[in-house]
Amino acid sequence: MSAVREALDSVRLVDHHCHGTVTADLGREAFESLITEGEAWPGISPFDSPVGVAVRRHCAPLLGLPRHAPAGEYLARRSDLGWREVQRRFLRAAGTDVFCVDTGYAPERITTPGDIAEAARGTAYEVVRLEGVAESVRAAGAEPDAYADAFRAAALDAVRRPGVVAVKSVAAYRTGFGLDPARPSDAEVAGAARHWLVRGGRLDDPVLVRHLLWTAVDLGLPLQLHTGFGDNDIRLHRADPALLTDWLRLTAGTIPVLLLHCWPYQRQAAYLAAVFEHVYLDVGLTLHYVGPARAGAVLAEALEITPFRKLLYSSDAYGVPEFHHLGALAFRQGLAGLLQERVDADELALPDALRIARWTGRDNALRVYRLRSDGPEDD
Repeated sequence: MSAVREALDSVRLVDHHCHGTVTADLGREAFESLITEGEAWPGISPFDSPVGVAVRRHCAPLLGLPRHAPAGEYLARRSDLGWREVQRRFLRAAGTDVFCVDTGYAPERITTPGDIAEAARGTAYEVVRLEGVAESVRAAGAEPDAYADAFRAAALDAVRRPGVVAVKSVAAYRTGFGLDPARPSDAEVAGAARHWLVRGGRLDDPVLVRHLLWTAVDLGLPLQLHTGFGDNDIRLHRADPALLTDWLRLTAGTIPVLLLHCWPYQRQAAYLAAVFEHVYLDVGLTLHYVGPARAGAVLAEALEITPFRKLLYSSDAYGVPEFHHLGALAFRQGLAGLLQERVDADELALPDALRIARWTGRDNALRVYRLRSDGPEDD
């Protein structure tokens, strides 16, 4: 084992963006639906994809099965152990002791931040999804002229809950990033709210999404933004983080902006992190979908020009705890291989490589979110 890999394996990771896992034993159809951003189409199983192969290769041994166990055997063993034991094994194997959990997406019953912390023997914090806050304001019957104040008040209440450390937006799904970057006027917000409050549905009005992003700036907490890869609800070309350039220029000097996932736009995200002080990125979600075999290639592109204090680790695990383990494994293996290769080529000193490994896996997130593993910083 290389010196860098040994060091990375010893780092207790900070997963700065993840979700809960389903609190039920899963049959094949349900499990397959959770290991793909697409669907389990007739004759095409998600097990026959890079992520499905990675599950069978790297997760099967934690269930007491041989590597590459057939899907049927894997699922039978998972069922025999029960979801609680499966969750415990994968969360502890991930070597993660701090989790920032997005609680705003729960089409199934999933574990809470407290559940995750208990299973992992770690610490968990909450990330508030702002679109959910806006939709709760609409459901409460806000009047158009009062919408802006009502949303701000509800958002402030949400972020003041104990354990909340950040907010998140899924504007990439709702409108994409090709928005007017300017803060909308009160009249614009009231006019847009008038239409949306009557029409209903999810928040997808461009003016109100702009208002949401600017409200996030006012809240003062780090803002996570989904970018790039997602399910077929997204229009990928509109999720390119480079489209945020003008908005980032206007918000310079305010809050940290965390670009999540990024693939296939990790190079665009790296550019933004290189030229804007308040921009950071990760390649979470991507890593377990490409698997450990290709994680190094994605990380290499993300780190071509990114300052080393700007890359964070996340799993973006959702639904199945295998993704907590796979994300961590792919990150450690991919980053260790990349850094060790540079050390061997004398392009990087070993002490620098070890610092970068710890920064990326842990310290950068602690710094951005002002966290300690046992609680928020006091200063």
